Amino acid sequence: MIRINENYLKLQTSYLFSDIAKRVAAFQKAHPDREIIKLGIGDVTRALPRVCIEAFHRAADEMGNDATFRGYGPEQGYLFLREKIATEDFQARGADISADEIFVSDGAKCDNGNIQEIFATDIRIAIPDPVYPVYIDTNVMAGRSGDFRDGRYDNVLYLDSTAENGFVPNLPEEPADLIYLCFPNNPTGATITKDRLREWVEFARENRAVILFDAAYQIFIQDDSLPRSIYEIEGARDVAIEFRSFSKTAGFTGTRCAYTVVPQTCTAYDRNGARHALHDLWIRRHTTKFNGVSYPVQRAAEALYSDEGKTQVKALADFYLKNAALIRREISDMGLSCAGGENSPYIWVDGKGDSWKFFDLLLEKAGVVCTPGAGFGKCGQGFIRISAFNSFENVRKAMSRIREAKLF
Repeated sequence: MIRINENYLKLQTSYLFSDIAKRVAAFQKAHPDREIIKLGIGDVTRALPRVCIEAFHRAADEMGNDATFRGYGPEQGYLFLREKIATEDFQARGADISADEIFVSDGAKCDNGNIQEIFATDIRIAIPDPVYPVYIDTNVMAGRSGDFRDGRYDNVLYLDSTAENGFVPNLPEEPADLIYLCFPNNPTGATITKDRLREWVEFARENRAVILFDAAYQIFIQDDSLPRSIYEIEGARDVAIEFRSFSKTAGFTGTRCAYTVVPQTCTAYDRNGARHALHDLWIRRHTTKFNGVSYPVQRAAEALYSDEGKTQVKALADFYLKNAALIRREISDMGLSCAGGENSPYIWVDGKGDSWKFFDLLLEKAGVVCTPGAGFGKCGQGFIRISAFNSFENVRKAMSRIREAKLF
């Protein structure tokens, strides 16, 4: 008889953002005339940069002419985009990354979820808490998690991120094989210094581990002393894979384009101790299961690296950071402690209580949607995440509603 993958039965309820959507839909049905301001899910609200639109039009025209039409493109991505990424995002900051180490995809979420396929199922994974749910859920699906007890999976090494450590987890006291890190962090908005990141690279080298470094929000870093890439750290090429996205950088959430960096020198081991290049394994997986990002989308992404494109991208980041600064200032003035909002579009707020009750309170009393921190892990209980991805007018209105509701 046909059987299911029973690891799926270990997943906890539904996906966090699906739960939020259901609660908001139920509230709107009960209060059809109530205006809801959504500061929950991290979806952008501003239009694509003008240079992208112009590049889209040019590429679409090419696709409408037999002489310039393009069919299947290279699964790894067109070289014109990969060369720009390598030069502008890495080499310009002293990171030794080449175009053949870039893999263009349709989303960092997909790559974060899919990368675990090239690793053994009996390895020890270390995952921060609170955490972006995709990291943990895809490992549950693959069978690495063990059973779920008291809010955590048995076989996962959790890296507590708390106010006490500035929401930057400490090195584990036991070995780990695969380590997930995300900075600027989703959901806490925390950033990591080069010195702290260097400690993680050294830990990975000493333990023959690999770091999966999610840098999807690097565009929001304003402090030049902070690393935008793990490859700014010496030796990281040998032990780290990095994920980036154009979703938050340039509003590609509905357009879909991202990339993953797998250096040629990054290796892992088989059961006999022989080393294998992860680049070779990933390109095999990538070319087998992925057909590539469309030509017009890649041309639009390439346009972001022009002088005009860089200016427009910075304007987008500045816009959302202005929102974040307002949220952080207002929340602090209300007497609540928070993190993030300075080099990140997320503000992590200590509600000093139950996260879902805090969520319901904001929705019912102020008509504002946030994200309950408990959905990101045990250490997220009591917190909420507020997103800066909305118009400045809506953010200002939301903060005014929260203040007037006198919830705190």
